Amino acid sequence: MRESFQELYDEFHQDLYQFIFYMVKDKPTTEDLVQEVYIRVLQSYDTFAGKSSQKTWLFSIARHVTIDFFRKQGRRKKRHADGFDFEQHGNLLKDNKPTPEELAEKSEEVQMMYQCLDKCSNDQRMVIILRYIQQMSIKETADILNWSTSKVKTTQHRAINALKDRMLQRKGGHEE
Repeated sequence: MRESFQELYDEFHQDLYQFIFYMVKDKPTTEDLVQEVYIRVLQSYDTFAGKSSQKTWLFSIARHVTIDFFRKQGRRKKRHADGFDFEQHGNLLKDNKPTPEELAEKSEEVQMMYQCLDKCSNDQRMVIILRYIQQMSIKETADILNWSTSKVKTTQHRAINALKDRMLQRKGGHEE
């Protein structure tokens, strides 16, 4: 299992980290949520049925962890993970690469796009992040969100239009 976890971590950690960061916009919170995702992965890896790809499964867990965070945000208590060796795995869970926000500071246009993305609904934001930032297919996005492909397409279309409108308003000096 340790080798399987390491392979999963090596292949998807950066994408997972970015996905959660784009949703919560806070580096320490992102690190906590990524850690929670890996704890859930370790706890349930033996029951992974293989009905989807490991990537889809991992991002589905990340989606649920992020939604749980938003639900509990005001009353969130620190959770303790039983059976997880933080001394052994703790270094794996830290990410020292620049955050997406730090990279976006280099470009005003990109920064404005991310600010406008924040004003989209959570569903629209998740679809844009998964489809265009994480470059997942419509099918993968549908599997992660537990939606039909047509709902992903519709939400994607609406999200792109909303994002374009907000960006045009900001360029024209007419902020919401």
